[in-house]
Amino acid sequence: MKRIGFLLLLQLMAVLAWGQYSIKGIIKGNNEPLAGASVVIQNTFSGQSADAKGKFEFKNLKPGDYTLKFTFIGFESKEETVNLHKDETLEVNLKPSVILTDEIMISGTRAKNRTPVAYTDVTEDQVAKRNMGQDIPYLLSLTPSFVSTSDAGAGVGYTYFRIRGTDMNRINVTVNGIPLNDPESHGTWFVDQPDLASSLANVQIQRGVGTSSNGAAAFGATINLQTNNIRKDPYSYYKTATGTFNTFKNTVEAGTGLLGGKFTVDARLSKISSDGFIDRAFSDLKSFFVSAGYYTENTILKADVFSGFEETYQAWNGVPSVRLNNDLAGMQQYADNGLYTQTEVDQMIASNSRTYNLYTYKNQVDHYQQDHYQLHFSHRFNTWLNLNTALFYVYGRGYYENYKENQDLAGYQMTYPVIGTDTITSTNLVNRKWLDNNFYGGVFSLNYRKEKSDLTIGGGWNNYDGKHFGKVIWAEYYGNTDMNHDWYRGTGVKEDYNIYTRYNYQLVENLNLYADLQYRHINYQITGIDDNLRNIGQTHLFDFFNPKFGIFYKPSAKQQAYFSYGRAHREPNRDNYVDTDPNRTPPVYETLNDFEAGYNYRSGHLSAGVNFYYMKYKNQLILTGEINDVGNPVMVNVDDSYRAGAELMVSVKILDHLQWDINTTLSRNKIKNFTEYVDDWDTEGPDVFSLGTTDLAFSPDVVTNSIIDWIPMKNLDVNLSSSWVGKQYIDNTSNNGRSLNAYFVNNLNIEYTIPNLLFKELKIHLLVNNLFNAQYESNAWVYSYIYSGVRYKMDGYFPQAGINYMAGVDLKF
Repeated sequence: MKRIGFLLLLQLMAVLAWGQYSIKGIIKGNNEPLAGASVVIQNTFSGQSADAKGKFEFKNLKPGDYTLKFTFIGFESKEETVNLHKDETLEVNLKPSVILTDEIMISGTRAKNRTPVAYTDVTEDQVAKRNMGQDIPYLLSLTPSFVSTSDAGAGVGYTYFRIRGTDMNRINVTVNGIPLNDPESHGTWFVDQPDLASSLANVQIQRGVGTSSNGAAAFGATINLQTNNIRKDPYSYYKTATGTFNTFKNTVEAGTGLLGGKFTVDARLSKISSDGFIDRAFSDLKSFFVSAGYYTENTILKADVFSGFEETYQAWNGVPSVRLNNDLAGMQQYADNGLYTQTEVDQMIASNSRTYNLYTYKNQVDHYQQDHYQLHFSHRFNTWLNLNTALFYVYGRGYYENYKENQDLAGYQMTYPVIGTDTITSTNLVNRKWLDNNFYGGVFSLNYRKEKSDLTIGGGWNNYDGKHFGKVIWAEYYGNTDMNHDWYRGTGVKEDYNIYTRYNYQLVENLNLYADLQYRHINYQITGIDDNLRNIGQTHLFDFFNPKFGIFYKPSAKQQAYFSYGRAHREPNRDNYVDTDPNRTPPVYETLNDFEAGYNYRSGHLSAGVNFYYMKYKNQLILTGEINDVGNPVMVNVDDSYRAGAELMVSVKILDHLQWDINTTLSRNKIKNFTEYVDDWDTEGPDVFSLGTTDLAFSPDVVTNSIIDWIPMKNLDVNLSSSWVGKQYIDNTSNNGRSLNAYFVNNLNIEYTIPNLLFKELKIHLLVNNLFNAQYESNAWVYSYIYSGVRYKMDGYFPQAGINYMAGVDLKF
């Protein structure tokens, strides 16, 4: 019996062996091999880049029909269907495109197939599937190590994000290779460009130092956005959605298609409004996007103009933990310790514990408009050499308005009025803090890709001129001072230029060596006084050298492995400098040494990968509890800290119409020898606590995202997404009393396309956020102090909405 079983096993192995075939071949263009051309087997995870001789090979394929798609920048894509019942050899000749397409514009700033860094590409369809008004961080939140949060609690208005625990002030963001980060704060506020997602062609997120980019330092990740690609046929869309919290989104898009074989014009107009989950946290958002392009076989000249306006009611303060926990005594302590007025505490006690907002003044708003002008020129000299250049100008202006009680008139440079025999020294007033800025510059990349070599020489220059000033627009008592007068005024002028060389060389057939060298120069000058009337004038110069090296190894068509090292430097931002106590050591630049190692496996129905990282920081700027001479919290450098983790990613086609994508990040994020400073109101000095090794704030040990995508019938797509975010500390003390609980959130997205005769396409969307009505907070802040010998805290947590809905209709004409 054993012998029979053994013979059957041998026969089965023989059948399997003889039932496996291969498809190989060469990809050419203009009768030359196209090194690096892409070939994928449709509806599978199998894909690869052609080698230096334009060759490719897929092994161990079962008999059946396969459709292969071949692409290369500057050439028309091509599909070949193979009925596989024996080994097949193909010679594929791609035709030069009649026009050059937009992919070339961002080719110098993107990681490619053989780049040894951790990255994720997000397609236009993936963004569009969830785009019903929520901000871009929410649309990207299912990518590895990504955590998003919202002030208003529902993803509309001010949103924030972290990648590997790194905050958005340390994440480089570009649009078409042009910097989007604010040069002074280093932050990116997508609320300034509402519904930019509707104009995106794709997004690439690089985790870690990544490849060299333009603008702010990539100190934890890079997000590279590309706006709309050319559409050769005319189109028009009307997209509308409505949902919980009186949320409405309306978008109109239209394009001419290719006119005369060379010209295109595309336009979008959007309006989003929402009351928000938090009390009074409304958003009124408007934007437009216009693009005009001239295309020939070898040249693109394209102008993009886009603008956004936002007015959002301030919900920055969060909900105190005592309000969340219905702690009446704790709420009263806010008044007893002079943190809130008694009226404010009474309002807090009377409010809903999860939607409380400190602000009640009807115009406590953030009001800002930002205009972007981009002019792109790309030229292909031949198959292997192209040039991309762009000029840009960004103009931003706006304010946030505040109602303030019992303010010292002298603190606003206002005279003391005399009423009868009484001199008035304080008043209730309304102020506006303004930012008026100009940001302009240029970027370029020269790209050479032939046979074994892939070389990019790129860089950019930009200049920022920011005006910071405050105005008092109303006061109950104002003496001889004219209303709308400046009470402070200052500037921030920053010049930033960089140049980099990136080279990827195929040493042997399966092994690539990678080097990326960047030099960056910064000249930053601050002048004037701040809102506390302190002189903040200072000048800072930086010269940074950021090297990166790596190895990419591909042992087979299904496997690849890589290792890389990268260094990044980041200068302190404006707040780091301005908030520093003048009697203390000023902040210095931060340094990151990033080690990455990964392995990926792809077959027809399975894609799996793991990336290990170790990010070691020198002089990382963190909050320690210190405050400056006027009571503002400051960030200080800590000598030694690190982030270490593993990112696991799996995609599996369970059935032809059922796919499961899951990613998990497991990490340790530590500060060595952390010292905490707690403000002592009794002694008017800080108490110092040496805590040893502690956890970095807002760095969960576990982040898991899952997407189950099911197409049960033609035109119907059902998508269940889930996110688990582990426990986070909201300061750097590892104290459980100052932490965010872990949370698990599920969202259901249903999309149905209705065949009809009235429209070219009609889609119905239903998005159910927080499907199981989880109660959780995704962000917080805390300030600790000692009063009458007792340690207290003042904090703010940001509750997110329970179950909520959005339903929408897309009409294509």
